[in-house]
Amino acid sequence: MLTYHRIQSIEDPHFPALHQLLGTIFPPEEVLAYELWKEPLLDPSIHVYVALHQGQVVGATEYRYYPQLRVAMTDFTIIGQAGLGIGRFLLRQREKDLQQLAKASGTESIGMFAEVYDPFRAQIHEFGGVSPMNPIVRREVLSHIGYKKLNFPYVHPSWDHEGNAVSELDLCFLPADEEQSELAASLIATFLETYYAALPNKPQQWLDMVETLKSKQAVELLPL
Repeated sequence: MLTYHRIQSIEDPHFPALHQLLGTIFPPEEVLAYELWKEPLLDPSIHVYVALHQGQVVGATEYRYYPQLRVAMTDFTIIGQAGLGIGRFLLRQREKDLQQLAKASGTESIGMFAEVYDPFRAQIHEFGGVSPMNPIVRREVLSHIGYKKLNFPYVHPSWDHEGNAVSELDLCFLPADEEQSELAASLIATFLETYYAALPNKPQQWLDMVETLKSKQAVELLPL
């Protein structure tokens, strides 16, 4: 049986296992340093949960909901072991929590953002720790869930605070309306500025990308 446990402090006894799992699944530039998690975990708007199996951390997810924009963001979903149904468990628990967050704010979500590696652009394919976390598998799973690729060249600031541009990912969106074919570019720009406000060092490529989005009306949603 899996348990959904929220982590709100680096003092939580399960946090070391979570951070170790992050380092196993993601490249170094995508993982925030251990001590730098202290303040984000104290932020009530950031939801970090682990899946526990027999008291051990076997999966995790982080997400947040922006009521002023009526969108959510999935920061990550981690499956640490195959064959336990962890992915489905995290998906359903996250969905229920996000529904409650939207209801509590008096809003109705229009969708959820997520970043996903493009394995055909990534220099390495073997990171991921376990087979369900292979970039090719992760991308296909997001496609099955209903995520669509936002049709613009995407970069994001590295989480190691070095200010490097990471360009091997796509920004995706899971629209509440499955027939939706585009998303307002101004919404995307505002979301990115809000989401990455915590990172002081932004690469010029990222700044240029956001300004380009502000000059557009909409961005097409494509099959992932």
